[in-house]
Formats: sequence, C-alpha cells, structure tokens
Amino acid sequence: MRESTVEAHLRKKAAAAGALVRKMIWPGHRGAPDRLVIWPVRFASGWRSTDIDFVELKAPGKKPDPHQEREHEKLRAMGCAVYTLDSIEAVDRYIAERTS
Repeated sequence: MRESTVEAHLRKKAAAAGALVRKMIWPGHRGAPDRLVIWPVRFASGWRSTDIDFVELKAPGKKPDPHQEREHEKLRAMGCAVYTLDSIEAVDRYIAERTS
C-alpha cells in the first residue's frame, strides 16, 4: 500500500466526521508534517472554535525520518498535537479517538 492510499482514506474519513484536511507546504522547514486536520468544536454557550492536529502520513511500516521527528518534537513542545499515521487502521483509530 502506498502513502497516497493512507492519505485518501484520511481525507474521506475526516470529511465524513466533519473535519477539514489540508496539505501543508512549509518553505524552508524540512521535516514538517504533511497535513493539517481541522476539527470543529462547539460549546454549550454557542461559542465556536477549532481544534487543529498536525498529521504526518507514511506508507505502512515506515517511520518518520530523524529530521521529521525533530520537527514534530518542536511542534509538540509548543503544545501542538502531532500524529503519524501509516495505515488504514491507524487512520481509523485516529478518527475514532478524535470523535469519541
């Protein structure tokens, strides 16, 4: 299975759950995550916000390269959520976690 198959599954499942998926381009920042997943958040008061995750997509069994891991750790240190998804099952677990 290719990384593009995992990415297509993420787009389909996230859209079905009400989220937006956007491809990220980071000029000058090698190793940054591939995608932003933007989740709507509604509060009882009627106020709206969003919750944003950075997502790194990989072919099954592949892991982020060391320079990618360093960038992910910088984002996590700033309080950002960073996920690495390398399979259809990983996408399904991610969507289930975010929608529960």
